[in-house]
Amino acid sequence: MTAIEQYMIDTYRASQQGAPMPPPPGRDDVAVLRSLRTYAQARAVMDGRPARHPWRAALRRILVRPRAC
Repeated sequence: MTAIEQYMIDTYRASQQGAPMPPPPGRDDVAVLRSLRTYAQARAVMDGRPARHPWRAALRRILVRPRAC
């Protein structure tokens, strides 16, 4: 069963029972990613490393096209 199917079943059940609707799937994904980034930066500071984000540099290497010489 997919997350959308489970969400639809839970929404129907909540409407039948008068309970609050469940949050849609994926609603908090961005918040989770931000908290992971904050945790990684805080951990780097506690370990004595710079608080730069290594994923940003890796993403930039992947997405930016190399310059022609």
